[in-house]
Amino acid sequence: MGSRSDNGDWPSDGGSPDDLPDLPEEWGVIVIPDDLSELADEVEAIRAELGRSSPPTRWQRFLARPVARRVRRIVAAGVRAPVLIISMAILVTVASLFASAWPGPPRTPAVQRTADDTGDTGDTLPALELLGADGQNVALRGQLPAVVLITDGCDCGRLVNDTILAVRPDIAVVTVVSGTTTPPSAGPLPATGAAPQPQGKTVRALRDPTASLRASLHLGTPDGTAAVLLVDRAGQIVRTFPRTLTVDDLRPDLTRL
Repeated sequence: MGSRSDNGDWPSDGGSPDDLPDLPEEWGVIVIPDDLSELADEVEAIRAELGRSSPPTRWQRFLARPVARRVRRIVAAGVRAPVLIISMAILVTVASLFASAWPGPPRTPAVQRTADDTGDTGDTLPALELLGADGQNVALRGQLPAVVLITDGCDCGRLVNDTILAVRPDIAVVTVVSGTTTPPSAGPLPATGAAPQPQGKTVRALRDPTASLRASLHLGTPDGTAAVLLVDRAGQIVRTFPRTLTVDDLRPDLTRL
């Protein structure tokens, strides 16, 4: 135990004044700082510990009830759902922006189908005036519907006869030959170049001196086959056969006239 010294209340050997017991050894060395603000962290820790050990308030007891806990969970879920939806929308938007800006593989250009591919041209039969067997002008669209056979350089007599037999009576069969050669007729033709055939069918044999019909429809040069146009009542070309020698190619589409 320490004793009072002549220099003050504390004895010179470091003992406690007034016969007070020493601090427990397990506390270690206790240092009292000159600035008490240095103990702020320890003060906050002690206050937090005291707050946990203090009895709960009414509000804390109310929030601890099962109903209040369920309400808190529902509110928390209600807050999380919009946040999740907004986050997903933002992610999708950003991904779409990256996808649109990201260079992809080169696209193959679409191939434009021509008459050689499908034969469905959607063109209109030109309003030409050609020459009949008697040299008189005959309107190409004078009688519709019609099957127009362009027979330049083609031995197409059988094709013409088979076509006449295959069409309905209201469908005209028109043969066109380019150049200055007079076209062969399928029988005696009147001045108009149109001749009623057996079973009430009509055949027109016309000549195209300047090959305007072949050129306007881009049918190419003659190659020993016939080019055939199927034309409906409105003058629309519903099917084009750039090359054919048999009426069997035409039969499936004759019902479209």
